[in-house]
Amino acid sequence: MDNVVRPHPTTESDLQANAKKPSRPNYSQIHAKPFPLETYPLPAFIPHNPLSALRIVYLVLSQFFFPPVSHPSVLHTATFSSSTRSVKVTDPVAIRALWENGFFGKGTLSRSEPTWLEREKRRRGFEMTETAEEVTDRRRVERREMKKERARKERELVEEQLKKEGKVKSGSNGTSDSDRDQILANGEIEEVGRPTSMDSPAAEGVDAPIDPGLDHTSSSSKGKLGDTDAVIADVIVGPPELKEEGDQDAGSIKDQEHLQLSYEEAFFLTYGAGILEIYSEETHDRISNLNLLKLFRQHSYLPTCSSTLQPDDPFLLSYVVYHHFRSLGWVVREGLKFAVDFLLYNRGPVFAHAQFAVVIIPAYQDPYWFETPERAAATRKKTSKSWWWLHAVNRVQATVRKDLVLAYVEIPPPSERDGEAIADVEDIGGLLKRYKVREFAVKRWTPNRNRD
Repeated sequence: MDNVVRPHPTTESDLQANAKKPSRPNYSQIHAKPFPLETYPLPAFIPHNPLSALRIVYLVLSQFFFPPVSHPSVLHTATFSSSTRSVKVTDPVAIRALWENGFFGKGTLSRSEPTWLEREKRRRGFEMTETAEEVTDRRRVERREMKKERARKERELVEEQLKKEGKVKSGSNGTSDSDRDQILANGEIEEVGRPTSMDSPAAEGVDAPIDPGLDHTSSSSKGKLGDTDAVIADVIVGPPELKEEGDQDAGSIKDQEHLQLSYEEAFFLTYGAGILEIYSEETHDRISNLNLLKLFRQHSYLPTCSSTLQPDDPFLLSYVVYHHFRSLGWVVREGLKFAVDFLLYNRGPVFAHAQFAVVIIPAYQDPYWFETPERAAATRKKTSKSWWWLHAVNRVQATVRKDLVLAYVEIPPPSERDGEAIADVEDIGGLLKRYKVREFAVKRWTPNRNRD
């Protein structure tokens, strides 16, 4: 008889469960544009098709005489607050445009993507679409229950082994930790497989990628929970609440969340892309690129630096590296959670985890930094890093399955005119050209993973 797998008959309860299951967003369609600008690429040239060359010539001539518009007709706006040291975007259209086209910024009331309004509508019962943040929370509950179930199975295996050896009487549930550790160390009982932290899609601080083929309503989330976990699971995976009294429609809910940009993202969108205008929250005046650069350099120190700025300012170093990787097509995000400066994503945080973790290291190779003993001592103090530090950072990245990249930024000497150092920047492009970035990939060698 052939072993033929026949599908189980679909019951009415299964049909109702599928009907109530919330739909997932199509992230490939939402984030189709990798940058908030309109691009007009030329078609590919096919050698065995001469007509393809005519099409390329036609497009080149048409774009030369009628240049297409790449920037939006109305630039996005943001405000800078010196008291909170933050750059925020409050326009809903600008928020969606900056996040969906390049993953810029972070929602102030969300883990990463600004989804507070969608979650609030779902909580009140206006919408059934499930956000990525809610999927991440539910998976965390499921993973916690899986660990509890795994621990219970381990205890049962150990007790059964001890009963066979006669060390525990039948009917007794007591098992000492020493006996359990000895049995597991001898290899008499194999432990239940322990998935690593990266086996779950919520290992990073950003919203995790959603697998369209994964059934998130598995029986593990429907198991019996503890008192605290039951409350958490009921809030996260439970059905949406009914509409509250007084709620007319979903449009009456006011969005209380805004998009917060880092200094590097704000300056890149303002100077590099030219699609953002930043205004002062105190004076309501537009801040020019030169003043914005000086402002960010001053606020990169804590407390704010009011003295002469140096070529190795924290903001200059981080922005040079940010601009470098953004120009190469990477999606650059903050890496504070993993003890690094930046995380590099191939397409974005909703598609896959970050592949590289970047640490910025200043490199003082110009003779200017070693001309005097005082300056040389200060330079060595800035660049002193121990092997313990490198080993700790590399071990963290190996644990979360990321490749560590050391980005060395060559610091130029201060600009001089007539023998005096120039504090104010007159040409931003000329300033950034003086910096060079060198990349070094570091990988932790482990015997059980790197065998021949």
